[in-house]
Amino acid sequence: MLTFLADHLALFVSLILSGLHLLGIFSAVHAIMASRTSQGAIAWGMALTTFPYLSLPAYWIFGRSRFQGYVTARCLGDNQVSSITSQCAQQAAPHISPQGNLQPTVRAVEELARIPLLGGNQLQLLIDGPDTFNSIIDGISQAHHYVLIQFFIVNDDELGRRIKRLLMQKAQAGVKVYFLFDEVGSHDLPAAYINELARAGVDVHDFNSKQGPSRRFQLNFRNHRKIVVVDGHTAWLGGHNIGDSYLGNNPKFGRWRDTHVKLQGPAVAPVQVAFLEDYNWAVGQVLELDWQMKASGEQEVLIVPSGPADELETASLMFVHLINAARERIWIASPYFVPDEPVMAALQLAGLRGVDVRILIPDQPDHLLVYLAAFAYFDEAGATGVGIYRYRDGFLHQKVMLIDNQWAGVGTANLDNRSFRLNFEITALVHDQLFASQVEEMLSDDFSHARRMEGGDYGSKPFYFKVAVRLARLMSPLL
Repeated sequence: MLTFLADHLALFVSLILSGLHLLGIFSAVHAIMASRTSQGAIAWGMALTTFPYLSLPAYWIFGRSRFQGYVTARCLGDNQVSSITSQCAQQAAPHISPQGNLQPTVRAVEELARIPLLGGNQLQLLIDGPDTFNSIIDGISQAHHYVLIQFFIVNDDELGRRIKRLLMQKAQAGVKVYFLFDEVGSHDLPAAYINELARAGVDVHDFNSKQGPSRRFQLNFRNHRKIVVVDGHTAWLGGHNIGDSYLGNNPKFGRWRDTHVKLQGPAVAPVQVAFLEDYNWAVGQVLELDWQMKASGEQEVLIVPSGPADELETASLMFVHLINAARERIWIASPYFVPDEPVMAALQLAGLRGVDVRILIPDQPDHLLVYLAAFAYFDEAGATGVGIYRYRDGFLHQKVMLIDNQWAGVGTANLDNRSFRLNFEITALVHDQLFASQVEEMLSDDFSHARRMEGGDYGSKPFYFKVAVRLARLMSPLL
């Protein structure tokens, strides 16, 4: 009897293992056909065929490169979103800058963004949390018709409760409030916080990335956008999330160095379009918003939404193109430096042609693997004149770039694989010499609180540290 049971158990285990290997082969074929990079296809293919027991669940959670369903929600011809975005484009026509037709630099990014460079805007650079949230709170307080608010992380702390009370007050006063948050980024947000908002009349939802039975494994995608829009005439976007840490009140990090931008004018409309598409995906409804575009200044802005539902890798191509277009300097501030090969090559070529290339990253980590992976790129960058600087006055979280003396970008995209391929992001590219000079002054002050990395910073590390760095770089597609 025991022999009979043992034989059947062995047969059952053999069938299970054979099934796993067969699924591994099918998944490897899927990875080869679907992966956006050859490195990813090779890595997944080898792992799935040789050791499927662990690689299978990892692949179906981390291996996907396209956000299923969102494409359909965005692109269906009879979808209301399509007609609304067409209406937005028609009203934007009088504000389209001729620079888009004259400069290949602009036109390429316009094609990526599916949005033109728009003139007639007024921008305000908001440095650090107090200025940012004072501006946002003041703007929401003055809302008469609606507020759109979307953040990756929302914390139930002093700032989070202050925002909650304000949104509830506006909703109870008759202002329509639409609130989106990422369910992974805000995993610590208690249900009581959400329910209290909903009872007060706030239309609050998580991004719901895994909705539908075929999308249960889409846990690796994040909606990393931070957007606030008031009455269709004013928008805020940038690096801050909602939480006391972003005001510099976290004793672990001390000062939290971050940047946001306040925007008024026609370019607010594309920010609304990004929110509209996200809301349509999360809720299945299309909002009726104000699309009247009025000039508020003279600055030109190109809004670049990007994400895993795009046909092309918008964020990565944007960085590559802007780095290649730089003739005098390209300064980039990012909390994470885990570039893919095209971005790394563009940075090296820029350094070789004499461009002042500087990358500003934190000196203290908030994610260990990302911190370690960054060391693997220092030698490659330094050999071509690219300067890597570590910010030492607190934690640096801003996502800012400065190209020559005319262009500056403020947004949510980091210099890493996750922002390039897995996150929904948004960036405001500003074509204005005055705004660029303000960003230059801000970044110059940041560089004065940083130290340039030297060859010995990595070369003198112990062997085990170097092994950890190489392993972290191998894992960089997942970071």
